[in-house]
Amino acid sequence: MRSKTSCFNGTLFRKNLSRYWPLWGLASFGGAMFPLAMLLELLHNGFRFWSPLETRQAYYTVLSYGVPVISIVYAILCAMAVWNYLYNARSVGMMHTLPIRREGLFVTNVLSGLTMMAIPYAVTGVLLVLVSLLFGGFEPVGVLVTVLGVMGESLFFFGLATFCAFIVGNVFMLPTLYGLLNFIAVLTDFMVNLLAQGFCFGLNSSYSGTVEWLSPVVYLIQKISPNSTYETQWVTDRLGGQRYETSVLTSVTLENGWLIAAYAAAGAALLGLAWLLYRRRRSESAGDVVAVGWMKPVFRYGCAVYAAILGGRLLYALLWESFQSGQYFTLLPMILCMIAGGAIGYYAASMLLAKTPRVFKTTWKGMLAVALGCAALCGAMKYDLFGVTRRVPAPDSVKLVNVYAAGSNYYLTPGKDDALIEKVRTLHQTIIDDKDYILGYRSRTDYAFDVDTASTEMAVEDAGAQSTISNIRITYMLNSGLKVERRYSLYLTPDRMAREGTYDYLLDQLINSPEMRQKRIRWRDEGFQLDGAWIDTWRDYSDLSSREVGLILDAVAKDAENGDWGVYNWFQADNDADSYEIQIHFQYKLPESQFDRAYDAIQVNVKEGMTETIQTLKELKLITDADLVTNRERYPWQYAKGGWDQYEQFYGQFHMSPEEYYDRYGEYPAGWFGTESDDSSTETETAPAVDDSHSPSMSAGAEAAGLGIIGGADGPTVMVTTAA
Repeated sequence: MRSKTSCFNGTLFRKNLSRYWPLWGLASFGGAMFPLAMLLELLHNGFRFWSPLETRQAYYTVLSYGVPVISIVYAILCAMAVWNYLYNARSVGMMHTLPIRREGLFVTNVLSGLTMMAIPYAVTGVLLVLVSLLFGGFEPVGVLVTVLGVMGESLFFFGLATFCAFIVGNVFMLPTLYGLLNFIAVLTDFMVNLLAQGFCFGLNSSYSGTVEWLSPVVYLIQKISPNSTYETQWVTDRLGGQRYETSVLTSVTLENGWLIAAYAAAGAALLGLAWLLYRRRRSESAGDVVAVGWMKPVFRYGCAVYAAILGGRLLYALLWESFQSGQYFTLLPMILCMIAGGAIGYYAASMLLAKTPRVFKTTWKGMLAVALGCAALCGAMKYDLFGVTRRVPAPDSVKLVNVYAAGSNYYLTPGKDDALIEKVRTLHQTIIDDKDYILGYRSRTDYAFDVDTASTEMAVEDAGAQSTISNIRITYMLNSGLKVERRYSLYLTPDRMAREGTYDYLLDQLINSPEMRQKRIRWRDEGFQLDGAWIDTWRDYSDLSSREVGLILDAVAKDAENGDWGVYNWFQADNDADSYEIQIHFQYKLPESQFDRAYDAIQVNVKEGMTETIQTLKELKLITDADLVTNRERYPWQYAKGGWDQYEQFYGQFHMSPEEYYDRYGEYPAGWFGTESDDSSTETETAPAVDDSHSPSMSAGAEAAGLGIIGGADGPTVMVTTAA
């Protein structure tokens, strides 16, 4: 009778499950706590029935944000359990002498690991289904999609963990390599940008997300999410019979759910590669840091590269950064620091591979290559051999352009805003061409710049003439899905702004053009969805209806067209002096989410001269003449020399803050804050005593000025929020 070769051994399978029952048993117990907690909450709320769509939304939320985090940890534990025999010489020798071929060992252990991963999810899922059936929320589509999603992610993470298990020969290296491969793209992206922004003019991003898909957990959490749609409906209270308006969930889909299938296919491919490695794996490699011969140079030089960049940057910060001139790295010290960091990583890896510290005589050639590589990389970035500094994307490669300048965001779309996009590209190219002038100006100032604080403006003196430091950000979203972002601190002077061809002139012509003034408020701009609007005055706050929003934005647009709003004065220090304490806020949902934010909010500060807007607000009964008091009139100490000293003196003399005094009497005492003296005035004598047990608080307008809000007199201040 011919013998048959089996690829599965039931005895070994059962042995694995029984031996490691605490692992999957504790995981199942932890998972069962979630449906139990949900059941208790529903019982506490009086058997509230929920809709099946709410169940689907809950499933998709857990699948999007919970399962990747749980699976990445649980998969490596299961892999360490079933493959632990590979890392001990006696254990691997015993397993390989059993009457089970390597095919049988591999398949049995893979199925054992996947089963241990599935058991806790199955227990949790069954209990959740029972709870949803009890409360009328069972939803088969959501259950099916969630089950498939959990299976796909479990296959990928266990496949990756198994692949790592056959590369290393040491049990401690397994979780280390597994964790590194899961986050290598994010780490590399951060590392490269960390180095590049110290050499490349305008580059200020610490993370670009270019190859984020190579970091599975990060990419899955970023890209997969439940997409819920709500509709406003009138419903009738079954008990009281009253009708009320509420938001009702009408549909739920899993956005980018196909990515799970793609990662599942990658997990299956990794299992295939792991099998190929196992077929050629030597039993004697147990205990080695790296068990695969061709991976040893990758390990050695990979450690050198990461240590050179991260360690070199740390050494540079400790030993030289305080001595450098200007914002960017000094070339030679940075090369030396990177060589020192690279040497640490290179020799540490060599010692681990050789299992001895005596590696210096045999590895000096490799260290020479590391040193030359550090010098070449720094030189290439310093002299922009990669074209990072000089890069201005071509018009046909751009999908969307975002410009942040003068306290506002502007979004430009090809095909509709081609002329404006070309102006942005021309401005960008001119800034690059004037790099030496900008850096030279910056090196002669003592101001500590922060290009992340894009709303910060500072007036300085340049040869007796007033100048302004203005920060701008230009972001191009490309058709390929990549993003090109540059940030610059520009030094503007009235003389250069009057000269054609300078970046000062081009920036002023762009931002103060009629087209950009309309872009600033995004009225009738396709793609932007208004998410909310409200108005703040010194007396009141109120939400705005869609009708009120339309009328107000129409009025602001007319004021912008007439030149009464939106013309930004780059050199005016007190931009909000002639503004009223009236702010209109609009929050929009962005048409593109690649800008690392989903919402954008603008604030229109109403000022003198905005006749159309003021008239509309009056007609809507949102303001009265009593609200039309400028900041200079209401808060004069902010705009007068020595005003804050008078502020403190005022409180000491009148036992109340100037704001409180003004609100009570409608004016300030004669002689205070620039008002004319009047000997006949008896204000101070007739002013009633007030409780001074509280500290004076700055009003909203004072807070705005204290925080340096830009755009009060010349345009809105943009506040960007990021949706989770």
